[in-house]
Amino acid sequence: MKRELVIVLDFGGQYNQLVARRVRECNVYCEIYSYKTELEKIKAKKPKGIILTGGPNSCYEADSPTYSRELFELGIPVLGLCYGAQLMMHVLGGTVARADVREYGKTEVWVDKRDSRIFQDVSEKTVCWMSHFDTIFKVAPDFEITAHTADCPVAAAENVDAGLYALQFHPEVLHTEEGTKMLSNFVLNVCGCAGDWRMDSFVEESVKQIRHKVGSGKVLCALSGGVDSSVAAVLLSKAVGSQLTCVFVDHGLLRKNEGDEVEAVFGPKGDYDLNFIRVNAQQRFYDKLAGISEPEEKRKIIGEEFIRVFEEEAKKIGAVDFLVQGTIYPDVVESGLGGESAVIKSHHNVGGLPDYVDFKEIIEPLRDLFKDEVRKAGLKLGIPEYLVFRQPFPGPGLGVRIVGEVTEEKVRIVQDADAIYREEIEKAGIAQGIGQYFAALTNMQSVGVMGDERTYDYAVALRAVNTVDFMTAEAAEIPFGVLQRIMGRIINEVKGVNRVMYDLTSKPPGTIEFE
Repeated sequence: MKRELVIVLDFGGQYNQLVARRVRECNVYCEIYSYKTELEKIKAKKPKGIILTGGPNSCYEADSPTYSRELFELGIPVLGLCYGAQLMMHVLGGTVARADVREYGKTEVWVDKRDSRIFQDVSEKTVCWMSHFDTIFKVAPDFEITAHTADCPVAAAENVDAGLYALQFHPEVLHTEEGTKMLSNFVLNVCGCAGDWRMDSFVEESVKQIRHKVGSGKVLCALSGGVDSSVAAVLLSKAVGSQLTCVFVDHGLLRKNEGDEVEAVFGPKGDYDLNFIRVNAQQRFYDKLAGISEPEEKRKIIGEEFIRVFEEEAKKIGAVDFLVQGTIYPDVVESGLGGESAVIKSHHNVGGLPDYVDFKEIIEPLRDLFKDEVRKAGLKLGIPEYLVFRQPFPGPGLGVRIVGEVTEEKVRIVQDADAIYREEIEKAGIAQGIGQYFAALTNMQSVGVMGDERTYDYAVALRAVNTVDFMTAEAAEIPFGVLQRIMGRIINEVKGVNRVMYDLTSKPPGTIEFE
């Protein structure tokens, strides 16, 4: 069964992944492409609908991102959001210019056309998130204004016959109170999608595709013990059974005691019938990272070394045709491969791959999924909840939670501090309410006093965020008493630390991880 597709065309907006995520919440599959994607490629994908994202530019400037008029004449419904709405008007003959008053933040929007399909079951007055300097002063021919605000005469417009809809605000962010309803109206009511894309069908389809692709070949899976690679491993095991070998590389950048914990779950005495190999390569990675402080360079070194270890293990096993990795969709987009947004960071299993890889093909069965979708797939595969909802951990491990050069001493410090942090969060009974939390080691040393003696030691930063989809996040409000306990234990129990900080940065502008 061919799945329905909605395409998001990215014009450089910060919410491109969020738009796609919201569409998937409607049980409709969605992919992100750059606005530079050729029209023929878009047509070949046969999408049921197209969504144009926001962006930082002014659509009427000569060098701004744009698209040809033909996009709006394909007979495929198009929804423009913020910059995408302005671009739609500009290309089709409307007028867009600098607004007299900038709108930013939560704004009351009045729906003028109550029978608009996109505003079905939406309140007559609703709160939406605005973020624009420019505004639509005149809609394109055959468009009707369907909503306004006190300062924006065209908050929404539509050409029903052409299937074209424009929203000046951002329905994809949670601040737009009925935004998910509007996006659902577009993909289900306007585009006519059935909304039948679900995890159980994803698992079934993936198992069939993997069996067909692998045939009688041998498969090597990169198993880290994290959520993504664990789900990938179990999915492959379900598809090809004994043809799969799982290699767990302990690169010395794992959380405290994690190597033994992973082996206990997936090893010979664990719950899964996997061909499990553990490779202790701690010193090898430390040597490669010696003297390296730039985060992108660290990621690429770790990524390449991973591949080299796998190649070596493959040679010991014999001919191996496929390498499996737990790459997920945000990894792809943040590595600059899924849209128009800038490269945020190279994920070691995407942008960090070396030029030469000694396998016939790489299989990434979770490449199309967001984190919460991976967890749903894990539950469908029968993986226990305690594994599925384990704290996320980056592929490069503590290499990106240690700012600057990675050394054995720094690894020990952050492992010990992180173990204390996680233990106290669990004791406080607040772990389930936090999306992700961990300790990181800054590259800052400062003067302190311990036992009446001067110290010059490192500062540990504690990070905890609340997030639904790991694309946007806010700092979690941990009770001050809990933070005080954690600080006291870290300073007293972890040698080399004399200062503890709590990171309040949201995403954006920061990322969830430190580097």
